[in-house]
Amino acid sequence: MPSDTAQLLDGKALSQQIQAELNQQIQALQTQKGRPPGLAVLMVGDNPASAAYVRNKERACTKIGIASFGQHLSTETTQIELEKVIDSLNQDDLVDGILVQLPLPAHLNAVALLNQIHPDKDADGLHPVNMGRLVRGESGLRSCTPAGVMRLLQEYQVDPKGKQAVVIGRSILVGKPQALMLLEADATVTTAHSKTPDLKAIARTADILIVAIGRPGLVTADMVKPGATVIDVGMNRITDYEGKSYLVGDVDFNAVQDVAEFLTPVPGGVGPMTVAMLMHNTVQSYIHS
Repeated sequence: MPSDTAQLLDGKALSQQIQAELNQQIQALQTQKGRPPGLAVLMVGDNPASAAYVRNKERACTKIGIASFGQHLSTETTQIELEKVIDSLNQDDLVDGILVQLPLPAHLNAVALLNQIHPDKDADGLHPVNMGRLVRGESGLRSCTPAGVMRLLQEYQVDPKGKQAVVIGRSILVGKPQALMLLEADATVTTAHSKTPDLKAIARTADILIVAIGRPGLVTADMVKPGATVIDVGMNRITDYEGKSYLVGDVDFNAVQDVAEFLTPVPGGVGPMTVAMLMHNTVQSYIHS
């Protein structure tokens, strides 16, 4: 019987556990390799949300023993300058993972830059080669957020096999790779999005509902099948009438927690898992370097 309120999927605690395991792996390998793993996070401009994410990533690196080769470049940086930076990092044997923090200033072509990162150093798992490996079910670096979601489901023994999974959102960052990973785990997958008619009816078929659309409180209690697992990937900063700012997800947490069996909080659910999987990808590249 489902309890009165959903069990929370604690991404923060699991992320700390993964980071502790990675730290042990690094310590064991470092003597053999003669160097720590290296991650380069490239940030262009002064987006405050991006700056906060980059700080989190760099803190996690320090904590587990990954050398940080991050660069903060000015908003005026040109496409050619950034391509040269990526080129030199591709060739640097001390760097195992490269990540370009999105969004980039409008004058830069993000797709071209992401494609320029060597697939084996693609810490974000977004290169077409790594996406192709995912489509083909081959091993490779996986997109961090959806990989973090899969790890969270595994931790709480929510097996997608034979389940109906609905992914709301079809971005290349989350929605598409998420649907492919669920398919790989033997779920029956429906991808819904802003043009889907009768979203409520489709969402209610889900045993596992994953929401990554960037609209605060989009998923209400009447969209959730009783006893479903609901994963909220949304991160929306909203300001209340007193001018206080909060981080909320795409799910109406208070209402849905009375219907779902498992639910991720925002913050503290998927966010920390994204950082943990970024560290995991960097260590994987290090192992195979």
